[in-house]
Amino acid sequence: MAVGVFDLFSVGIGPSSSHTVGPMRAAAVFAEELKVSGSLDKVAGLRVDLYGSLAATGHGHGTMTAILLGLEGFHPEKILPAEVEERLAAIADTGTLQLAGSVPLPYGVKDMVLRPLTVLPRHTNGMTFTVTDAEGEVLHKATFFSVGGGFIVREGEEDAALKELDESKKELPLPFRTAAELLGRCQSKGLSIGDIMFVNERASRSEEEIREGLLHIYSVMEECVATSLKREGLLPGGLKVRRRAPDWHERLEKEDKDRDAKYWQEWVNLIALAVNEENASGGRVVTAPTNGAAGIIPAVLYYALHFAPGMDKATQEDRDDVVVKFLLTAGAIGVLYKEQASISGAEVGCQGEVGSASSMAAGALAEVMGGTPQQVENAAEIAMEHNLGLTCDPIGGLVQVPCIERNAIAAAKAINAAKMALWGDGTHRVSLDEVIVTMRETGRDMSSKYKETAMGGLAVNVVEC
Repeated sequence: MAVGVFDLFSVGIGPSSSHTVGPMRAAAVFAEELKVSGSLDKVAGLRVDLYGSLAATGHGHGTMTAILLGLEGFHPEKILPAEVEERLAAIADTGTLQLAGSVPLPYGVKDMVLRPLTVLPRHTNGMTFTVTDAEGEVLHKATFFSVGGGFIVREGEEDAALKELDESKKELPLPFRTAAELLGRCQSKGLSIGDIMFVNERASRSEEEIREGLLHIYSVMEECVATSLKREGLLPGGLKVRRRAPDWHERLEKEDKDRDAKYWQEWVNLIALAVNEENASGGRVVTAPTNGAAGIIPAVLYYALHFAPGMDKATQEDRDDVVVKFLLTAGAIGVLYKEQASISGAEVGCQGEVGSASSMAAGALAEVMGGTPQQVENAAEIAMEHNLGLTCDPIGGLVQVPCIERNAIAAAKAINAAKMALWGDGTHRVSLDEVIVTMRETGRDMSSKYKETAMGGLAVNVVEC
């Protein structure tokens, strides 16, 4: 299907969309196929091979435990944090996995085969699942790639998936692949960028479903922040990174009881940190468009709802309208990155995660603050232009340092980009399409050690303990 707003914004668990959500989704698909095939009761053996970046940083990203949950039949958008803890504790205590929720197999994290130096042709995030019977005969085998943002592709079906994508786009009323095409649609129809996305979403959902779905997405973002603010102490993983959001929130509540505009950046920083601290602890977050960059869009949307001109007099319905318009516009810009480049840190570095999220947020903020389509495109371009070349080099393979602070910095960049664009008339020298292509080419040229492998940058120059 054509990439839509609910593909770019989906509920999942931390800490990574490409290394946690995608692998869990792939494992769940494999388990379902096994169940449907009728050979589930014949399974006597299981093998999971992880390649490239998944193998190199899988432990820090929770890849292995996510796969165990997926093999038990859990999907990232449905599983609750309590279920995660309960099932992982049971597997660790018994050493037994419930394949597809019904067949007990002695299997755990230590049984997975890691091949960090082997990169499969399609993508560095490769994984192969194999089940055998009592005689060792293969019953079912499949290889998947986690290509960023929780999206997965099966080996051998890449061309078919692209063909299906192209066919589905023909069914959209106002399809677009580039920013130039998107602006052309806006001009010919007299619609905003968010409106164009809304018209396309209506091809598969009712207006009520779209609105309710997007408001639900935002409610999960709010719940994520609220949950994070109740947690204290250190983040898991061994780096001994202290949670800052609860203390910062307490201080802000004392110093800024009336949401004074001079504190806008402190609040934006707080929201970004809170979301990404929750993500780092494996909590429930919204992939936006990835988990590593999950705090940027909620933080900028918080700014739009609390500090944008006129929002102090807004009704709840007005605020809901802002949420819907913001997410639709951000989704339209996200489509451009999925179509022309990548949102996978393992493929193009953090410019594809934090950079794309910052760009999406900047454009969305410009639109809800009254920007023209040209100003929205300019805001998105500015934000990405100043995230070009951003590496993905998390210490210890954990989505903590520099990832958490990076979200706060990128959120502020997005707000500044929107303000700069709104002070202009929409004309600018470098187009969004040119910047997206540059990001893609920069990612292609970037050394693999800077693309989520924990083999370069901060990951090797900072002592973990």
